[in-house]
Amino acid sequence: MYSAGPPDRFAAQGRSPVNWLFRAVLGFFAAPRVNMLEDYEKVRRRQRKLVTSLTPPTGATDHLIASRHGDHQIPVRMFQPKLRWRDTVLVFFHGGGWVTGDVDTYTPTCTRMATMTGCVVVSVDYRLAPEHPFPAGLEDCYDVVCQLLEEAGALGLPEGDEILLIGDSSGGNLAAAVSLLLRERGPRMVQRQILLYPVTHWDHDPVTSPFDSVREHGEDYRLTNAEVQDYHQLYLVDQRQRDNPLVAPLAAGDFSDQPDTLVVTAELDLLRDEAEAYGDALAQAGNTVQIHRVAGALHGFIALPRLSRSVRESYEVINTFLDDRPNADQQPRDGGTT
Repeated sequence: MYSAGPPDRFAAQGRSPVNWLFRAVLGFFAAPRVNMLEDYEKVRRRQRKLVTSLTPPTGATDHLIASRHGDHQIPVRMFQPKLRWRDTVLVFFHGGGWVTGDVDTYTPTCTRMATMTGCVVVSVDYRLAPEHPFPAGLEDCYDVVCQLLEEAGALGLPEGDEILLIGDSSGGNLAAAVSLLLRERGPRMVQRQILLYPVTHWDHDPVTSPFDSVREHGEDYRLTNAEVQDYHQLYLVDQRQRDNPLVAPLAAGDFSDQPDTLVVTAELDLLRDEAEAYGDALAQAGNTVQIHRVAGALHGFIALPRLSRSVRESYEVINTFLDDRPNADQQPRDGGTT
């Protein structure tokens, strides 16, 4: 299942021109320019302050998984849906440019994800840069996935559950990189992954980037190209590694033998074109791929409330993708499905 084709392939999804009035309205929602190189700790404190009053929902449990790449333990938070109707476990890697975000700030998102998919969600609290630069966070994500593939019972999950990778933004980057690592190292592949507006390329300079969306949307809404470049500088000690496929999956020379993939992009996101290009590359290598662009959506929309049109639309697509396999559970569903 692959929605490739000519440049107008997204017309059926409701792609609409962004006129000056719409741009002006969206400008009110644009995040102020933040110098992440200097202010990332302030951003972290602001995020923690926003969630200090929140407590994990009923049924959420915290666990520790031993790292295979050091003597530390990796925290994960497991979210149970109110009604579980799928035997799929969504292993979630949060966004935040590899520098900000954690299981607490993404708890509302993961709670909603569990409810709207009927799946258990395991959120990985991987180590953050710059204190722990590449490949530390990636190693944590890989170690958790390996543990679940080898012994899901360690978290009290049935051994027959499917392990599916999902991540947003830099978390989508980590999901793609984990899949590339699994092909090379094992222990075995996951069968499916969901990449939500992932980072897949290293160049976000509007002058040199090969992607139009960097020039069209890199200065105005939500996420800027300057911020993405800041994140890369914090994530990578050695900038010569910026085209390492585990940093920029689109730079991989071999895209074969990858999981069935759903790529969900946001129309008004500077990462839009590189994410779709990654889906194209996977499909051209013979993988099963679906690409869905959410019209009028901004970067990071998966964290919006359930009533958001972008959220409802994305979960309709996600739930269809979850059902699109042999012997999929066809019980009636609620929460953003059709």
